[in-house]
Amino acid sequence: MVDYRSKNDYYITCEDVFKIYKIADLEVVALRGLDLLVREKEVMAIVGASGSGKTTLLNILGGLDNPTAGKVMVGNRDLVNISARELGKFRRKDVGFVWQQTGRNLIPYLTAFQNVELPLTLLGWSPGKRRQRAAEMLEAVGLSSRMNHRPERLSGGEQQRVAIAVALAHNPPLLLADEPTGELDSHSAANILDIFHSLNETYGVTIIIVTHDISITGKVDRVVTIRDGRTSIESVRGIKRGDEQAEQVVSYEEFIVLDGVGRLQLPREYVDKLKLKGRVRVLMEEDHITVWPEKGNNREKRE
Repeated sequence: MVDYRSKNDYYITCEDVFKIYKIADLEVVALRGLDLLVREKEVMAIVGASGSGKTTLLNILGGLDNPTAGKVMVGNRDLVNISARELGKFRRKDVGFVWQQTGRNLIPYLTAFQNVELPLTLLGWSPGKRRQRAAEMLEAVGLSSRMNHRPERLSGGEQQRVAIAVALAHNPPLLLADEPTGELDSHSAANILDIFHSLNETYGVTIIIVTHDISITGKVDRVVTIRDGRTSIESVRGIKRGDEQAEQVVSYEEFIVLDGVGRLQLPREYVDKLKLKGRVRVLMEEDHITVWPEKGNNREKRE
């Protein structure tokens, strides 16, 4: 589990992040004091229902949106106190994006090879280096044989693989993927997630995947659930080792996240089952705490 007591070794640090959108005379609070830590070279997923704030968080981490309040550090860049020039440089060089809609990822009249080569042209790479890199990235996503095909001649899964190659062509340290498997069948989706892991191992890129699909758990190192604009639950990958003949068994341990000011979100099923609302009793035991409904059992009654 991420150690929230020590924050010096993390590539991404978010502390008490708020994002408020103003729509006419209304204010919509998308993030409500969110905390998040991400290690360098980690592959993690952020899940949550529609409107939970996960895409807002992704846009902030990618420099596409600004937080209303809080602290956001990506590498050595302070995304709250950063000039427009430096923010533009950060987006160009430090981040790769993969979107759910292939129309946002690829230019339809260019071949797969030309799509991968284009961002390198814009960054001023020499013709030889960009051709070599484009061929390398298409091979890395298993599409060397399809490099001369335009998007219309590629399947949905192949288009997303090209999109990943485009996003990583300039070798950014951070890859952000917003629902990258949302329009794919289960087989293609699993293939995309396997490619993310392969590229993480090969290039050491930090990968954050935003999705509503909880089946992603088996394909990433850590899953963070966002609810009502705050980090709520973490599921952390572990491996149980058996005897020499037994295969390694991957398991996940689930934790409720306690943020920097002591807030936590109880799982919805617990709240509903115990009919918790309004005020509750929190009692200190010898080595843990207990939570009781206001009119439920408490220590005094038990004594």
